[in-house]
Amino acid sequence: MPDGGRRTELHLLFDQLISESCGPEPAAAPGPQDVCAVLVQACQLVPLDQEHLVSKVCQLIHHLLNRYQVMVDEQNLNFLLSYCISALRQCSSWTHVEILQALAALVYNNGPKCQKYLPDLLGKAGLLLHFSDPGQPDVELRRAAVRSMANLCLSVPGQPYLDESYRSVCFQTFLSVLQSSKTTDVDDITFCMLLQSALKGIQSLLNGGKMKLMQTDQIGALLAVLKKCMFHGLPGLSIEVPTALYPAPLPQYDKRSPVKQEQSEPATSKQTGSRRKKCKGKQKKGEFGEEGREDSGDAGNESVLGADMLKLHLGDVQSSPCPDPQPRVSGVCAGKDPLSSLPTGWKRISSSESEYSDTEGGIQSKVRSYQANVRQGALACFLSTIKSIEKRVLYGYWSAFVPDAPGIGSPQSVSLMTIALKDPSPKTRACALQVLSAFLEGSKQFLSVAEDASDHKRAFTPFSVTIASSIRELHRCLLLALVAESSSQTLTQIVKCLANLVSNAPYSRLKPGLLTRVWNQIKPYISHKDVNVRVSSLTLLGAVVSVQAPLPEVQLLLQQPSSSGLSSSGSTTPRRSMSCEQWRKALPWAGESPLDNAAGCGPAEPCWLLRLCVSIVVLPREDSCSDSDATFPSLSSIYEPCPLRLEALQVLALLVKGYFPMAQGYFLELGEVACRCMEEMDPSIQLHGAKLLEELGTGVLQQHKPDSPTAPEQRVPVSVVVTFWTMMLNGPLPGTLQNSPHATLQTSACDALSSILPEAFSLLQGDQQILCVTLLLGLNHSENPLVKAAAARALGVYILFPCLRQDVMFVADTANAMLNSLHDKSPNVRAKAAWSLGNLTDTLIINMETMGQSFQEELSDLLLLKLLRSATEASKDRDKVKSNAVRALGNVLHFLQPCHVAKPRFREAIEESLQALIATVGSEATMKVRWNACYALGNVFRNPALPLGEAPWARQAFSALSSVVKSCKNFKVRIKSAMALSIPSKRECYGSTEQFCQIWSALVVALQRSEDTEDFLEFKYSSSLRTQICRALLHLLQLARSTDLPLIGGTLREHGGAIKPYVLQYLRSSGEENEAGTHTDLGERERGLQGAIDHLSGIERELQGKARVRVSLYLEDVLTSHTNATELTES
Repeated sequence: MPDGGRRTELHLLFDQLISESCGPEPAAAPGPQDVCAVLVQACQLVPLDQEHLVSKVCQLIHHLLNRYQVMVDEQNLNFLLSYCISALRQCSSWTHVEILQALAALVYNNGPKCQKYLPDLLGKAGLLLHFSDPGQPDVELRRAAVRSMANLCLSVPGQPYLDESYRSVCFQTFLSVLQSSKTTDVDDITFCMLLQSALKGIQSLLNGGKMKLMQTDQIGALLAVLKKCMFHGLPGLSIEVPTALYPAPLPQYDKRSPVKQEQSEPATSKQTGSRRKKCKGKQKKGEFGEEGREDSGDAGNESVLGADMLKLHLGDVQSSPCPDPQPRVSGVCAGKDPLSSLPTGWKRISSSESEYSDTEGGIQSKVRSYQANVRQGALACFLSTIKSIEKRVLYGYWSAFVPDAPGIGSPQSVSLMTIALKDPSPKTRACALQVLSAFLEGSKQFLSVAEDASDHKRAFTPFSVTIASSIRELHRCLLLALVAESSSQTLTQIVKCLANLVSNAPYSRLKPGLLTRVWNQIKPYISHKDVNVRVSSLTLLGAVVSVQAPLPEVQLLLQQPSSSGLSSSGSTTPRRSMSCEQWRKALPWAGESPLDNAAGCGPAEPCWLLRLCVSIVVLPREDSCSDSDATFPSLSSIYEPCPLRLEALQVLALLVKGYFPMAQGYFLELGEVACRCMEEMDPSIQLHGAKLLEELGTGVLQQHKPDSPTAPEQRVPVSVVVTFWTMMLNGPLPGTLQNSPHATLQTSACDALSSILPEAFSLLQGDQQILCVTLLLGLNHSENPLVKAAAARALGVYILFPCLRQDVMFVADTANAMLNSLHDKSPNVRAKAAWSLGNLTDTLIINMETMGQSFQEELSDLLLLKLLRSATEASKDRDKVKSNAVRALGNVLHFLQPCHVAKPRFREAIEESLQALIATVGSEATMKVRWNACYALGNVFRNPALPLGEAPWARQAFSALSSVVKSCKNFKVRIKSAMALSIPSKRECYGSTEQFCQIWSALVVALQRSEDTEDFLEFKYSSSLRTQICRALLHLLQLARSTDLPLIGGTLREHGGAIKPYVLQYLRSSGEENEAGTHTDLGERERGLQGAIDHLSGIERELQGKARVRVSLYLEDVLTSHTNATELTES
């Protein structure tokens, strides 16, 4: 034990060290090893019975580790932790707060190294559990214990996390802290710091521990405390939240009691200009972060909890409110002042401190700052919670956090929008908006039930109307927030949140008008001085033009004159208003387009949005940019900032995709924009230029499809498409494909080249056609799997072009390219190659039917054999490859000629391929694979060169299809198998009587089971299935021999009554489309039945009454019943 003089000396030394650790930053910070050595030495000098010295040693540990951000190594950590744990056990209670602060600093980010001390700290009688107990009278002590526990819960990448038992204990401790209420003897700031520690702890458990919230009571309790903390200290509002929230489709109501006006309340009447002053005191780097070792102690700090929140880089930037709020708000709240129209409690409280004395004002300001930190912490924790709950579970709590339209006479329920509209801290408002965005993300399915298009007049409010009302209220509140917001960073979050809402709302089921209000109010922000606001505004417009496109409401908005809704003012940068002439001069092709006079072209003045985006992309900027522009250095500073140009290009691509008739009037001009972008140096601009090119090509392709609703005279003329692609191939596209070091860009360029219209391709000059083909065949040998997959897919598109598919050399080159890609190690390359091989073999069948023997003779036998073997091998690959490999197999087996079948080397390959097909039909593969396998077997049955009747594989094939038609869970597969069974055109193809009768029996059973399914979604195919089975049964009857009739007759005797209604339904349901996409009329079905009657009558006459059941009589009875029913209906 040190003597008195030594003790005094140690006191002075520790005081000096603590003072220096709290003072100015030294010129050279001590190294981690030096800090650890000092701390270990200090602890060795101080025995545990010298409590004043122990207290100072612990303060020194706390200050030095926090000041220099030191991570203690394992050896020193063991010594220091043992010291602190022993001190907690032996020293008086007055020292415990300092000891726990030291413990918190030691375990920070060191959780995995503390495993052997966890029983002492978190076990049944653990010290931290004892000190954090709700019954603990000393709140400072409780806070320090909770802080230590939260630091223990931090995860370290690559290191094991806390055991489940400890996680559960910590979670319950944090939850009980958040559920506790502040007593009168506890000061506000201490209570805020206690809540913050608990919130950080829960967030660490959710993020680092990847904790999945499953139990309803656990989720409900957590969401309840988060809702309470979200509003902690929010001026003008007090809510009572139950201890647990319960999932329910109907709104939950909050009991709200008005709060007595605080002293600052009178300031609200003149708050407009001063309600959000720039916060004082910047956060010191490394001192208080999301995972800082200690709570924020500086009243000026508004720390944002959570890594997600830190990404926001949000600060309250002083800027004037949005211009002319009055006209823009009128669409939202009927011309009323946006804030005065809300209840008093919704108005934001001024942060002005002018009415306080210095001391009182300082304390009030500090309390408000800590309360804001709690709200931000709760929102950050909520964000982590959303990621830890399944969306279908989360949406059960929708009404607790998302606003609903207030009922008549009832107050607005509090929600995330309450914070976004009312909270005085811009960071907290931004956090609430980010949480709301996360809530909305992926909500499309949940919101899809919403409907208010028709006025309901029922005694109750349907759930669909409740959700629709909530969607409308979200639009109203977010647009109010947009008008009221002055912080650029928070404004960005509002616009992003609106974009998320627009992307997920089912506007086609809602009354029109919502998107019009969004559209009109966002227009001025396109010219905002902050580039982030401008980018997010374009993102929102992109969401508007892509959601459920094409929407009539958006079509009308796109047709509005360019000037509507745009105004310049204080918060917007004075932008050029590019005239139509300037716009057309900017692009050489503009004004020369043959579309200008074509029917269906755009208006005389370009669409406002199209014109805006083109100007952002191609025109140099004329104005100075805001400070935030500097964060996006572009390769060429003469243009707008790169993120803005990229967003404009994305909006253009979405506009072309969703509203091609609107964009087609500027088809060549947009092509020129794509060309210019692909000529630039910035690869991201080049990439988006290529994507715009692909959308333009795809738009033309869709328009020229045979089933396109666009009238021929309204389509882009083929001559213009030829001009367009000539421009592309003479421009940067070939160079991009050949020389680009960026694989993603090459891939996108490849996709763009595959979107060429076949009719236009055939009219290109010969050298350009050769260029396209050569480029794609060359890229198929790329070492990059993305590029190789895109090239394989593009070749699969080109092989279907009429002008190329008849070129035997091109077919052979493409086949060899696909065979090469089928052996690639990348599954994606193999899947694309299999798809293209399927297309190639489709063309073999088309050529066989249109060109005859000449094409078959020109195609190499060796190549055919390679195709057969490779497709057989690919049919054993993963399902994405297999589905197209079996399609290719069916086509090749259909294509083979008698000369091939006779060759020994083909015989083995044919047998193997047929066994692969049969195995796939009966396998447990995906339904798409089995559907394609049934289709392929049907194709095999079409080839008369294959010995279908007597071959052993034929029996296996019929057996596999018979099994599938009876019992497959997927009705579309059953339909395709029934179709395959009805393909052979001669009775001998079906083999022996026994085999024929087995097929017949299987179809009869399948007909009776055509409504048996566990999956409700399959019922919609049951009618098509019955149609196909009836067609197959009649086909078999038309081919039946006399030896087949006994079993057929026996089946009808036993099941005829059950089958008859289905056959009558088949005869009645004429004109419906079958699986092949062709219509059959009533007469054809009746003729099929009559043909079967005539055929069977002839056989039965030959048997001279030997048949026990006359099948023809049964069929005549069916036909008579049908005729009588038809006559009754007509009369």
